[in-house]
Amino acid sequence: MSTESLPAPINPRDLRVSDAEREHVVGILQKAIGHGMLTLDEFTTRTDTALAAKTRAELNAVLVDLAGVINREPGSPTAIPPQEFRSRMSSIKREGPWQVPREMVVNNWMGSSEFDFTEAVINHTEVRIVLEVTGGSVELLLPENASCDANGVDVVAGKVENKVGAGSGGPRFVVTGRVKAGSVKVKRPSYTRIGSLTIRKPWKISWDT
Repeated sequence: MSTESLPAPINPRDLRVSDAEREHVVGILQKAIGHGMLTLDEFTTRTDTALAAKTRAELNAVLVDLAGVINREPGSPTAIPPQEFRSRMSSIKREGPWQVPREMVVNNWMGSSEFDFTEAVINHTEVRIVLEVTGGSVELLLPENASCDANGVDVVAGKVENKVGAGSGGPRFVVTGRVKAGSVKVKRPSYTRIGSLTIRKPWKISWDT
């Protein structure tokens, strides 16, 4: 099959940004005005732009001439690029105690991607997942108290099923991107307890010790 038919990977500049990233950039602008690098009017204009930014390109535009005050410390929302999971007519599966990045890009073409977050190591209050799905399937299995917002997904001849919605205690998952002729399912596991035996669906059996 010709590679010319494969969808182009998403440009990182087009990734959607979170409230945490917007607030982080406003903090950088505050440092800049404190160093005399911006006037009050410039600070106000750039802050308004940052708070209204939807993509990384729009957000970074207010920082291009402020390299001296940009925070590159580990854990900074703007310091770590998203981790990409790419599937081409194949399958990806993550389960158990895997390390979850703050931002994920799931690039799935005619494949299947399964991400089980129930036992994963999640060190963020919010996890952002950008979908690029064409003719494949993605399944997200979230922890019991997690919440999920999938309203930002554009769907063409496909399906997005979010069975999680609001939660309590976190973390919060934000799913955006595009789905073409594919399917995305977001759900929590269900549990049945019989004595010391716990049966989870999707299937996993554990015993009390």
